[in-house]
Amino acid sequence: MSGRPRTTSIAESSKQSTQPNFTGIKTASKDGNKITIVVATPGQGPERPQEISYTDTKVIGNGSFGVVHQARLCETGELIAIKKVLQDKRFKNRELQIMRRLDHCNIVKLKYFFYSSGDKKDEVYLNLVLEFIPETVYRVARQYSKAKQTIPISYIKLYMYQLFRSLAYIHSLGICHRDIKPQNLLLDPESGVLKLCDFGSAKHLVNGEPNVSYICSRYYRAPELIFGATDYTTMIDVWSAGCVLAELLLGQPIFPGDSGVDQLVEIIKVLGTPTKEQIREMNRNYTEFRFPQIKAHPWGKVFRARTPPEAVDLVSKLLEYTPSVRCTPLQACAHPFFDELREPGTRLPNSRELPPLFNFTEHELKIQPSLNSILIPLHIRNSSQNNPHGSIGTNNAGSIDPNTGAMSHMAAESSSLSNPLTASGSSAGAQIGASTSTATA
Repeated sequence: MSGRPRTTSIAESSKQSTQPNFTGIKTASKDGNKITIVVATPGQGPERPQEISYTDTKVIGNGSFGVVHQARLCETGELIAIKKVLQDKRFKNRELQIMRRLDHCNIVKLKYFFYSSGDKKDEVYLNLVLEFIPETVYRVARQYSKAKQTIPISYIKLYMYQLFRSLAYIHSLGICHRDIKPQNLLLDPESGVLKLCDFGSAKHLVNGEPNVSYICSRYYRAPELIFGATDYTTMIDVWSAGCVLAELLLGQPIFPGDSGVDQLVEIIKVLGTPTKEQIREMNRNYTEFRFPQIKAHPWGKVFRARTPPEAVDLVSKLLEYTPSVRCTPLQACAHPFFDELREPGTRLPNSRELPPLFNFTEHELKIQPSLNSILIPLHIRNSSQNNPHGSIGTNNAGSIDPNTGAMSHMAAESSSLSNPLTASGSSAGAQIGASTSTATA
């Protein structure tokens, strides 16, 4: 697996600036603390470099891509993550170009970026300054597993809904993440906010242009990738999200293959042997059809007996062999599995209000307008009509009656469980892609 930063050749991207903007990195000291001062470009908006300073720097993750530091902005006191990746000067960094386009409440925010020199001659590093989120779905799931508990279904609903919303947004821009997995889903345990991170494998997919098939972490690889497809679509992200949902319900990966071939075997054990037509839909150039004929395992028997039938139904609609048959991310958001989130007064198991779930932008509401009547709950629409200065979806289910303090059935469900989510002091080792990435094109 290659850890080279995702790149776009200069010839491919004539509209992008062609050379890194180098500024010296200065250091100072205040009250015994080292302060680093750099000239950085804001992540969004016009390219107007400005001086920023940060302190309290420490390493929180590393991989073949580079290293991730946690630091604190001196100007605001805000925690940040700085992802430092080696830059090939012949190419544009694809991750940077994509992140500069993204602006969504469920996607980690690129605050600034700057370039720095390395120890070797002509070595250039790109530094992505990102908002810091303390946890990941992966670490939280492990905490529950170690405690021999399952994640409360209410949290699974909350996390998956926000993941699908982030996917709907990036897919509407033609961007495929290509590495959806629990390690790349950042969490604020107190607020319940989830943010998608690590766009090091992401790519803007163009019809007719081939892409590498060796992409995405193994347990979450869509079957068309295993069959070697190079003309895949954003539906590979939907498959990966289905694997994440199944893993949270099961407490372990649903398809734990030891290799690419073994991965397909694990999928066939559950979905059964794909038909010739399904294989053609996954990769029309694949001509080998010699597979043992295995019947599909009933979805109801894959999961625990107490798993909500709506959850099982959603998984079945995500983990389809034929990519075009899988439900879209917004169709997933509108699925009955998430109806509880749309009920007025619903709160987190820790009794806090839900994070913003219905603050849809005009762009989001244009993706699949036929779903808007489901995506925006009636009580949200009514409250917006009663508030002429508000807009559809700006309020949230938990904010309708903030004075009651009553816990919904969501909260009651897990009140008897210890809650590793509230543990503090996490280092978030996987912050902003501190796991090894895959593929290069």
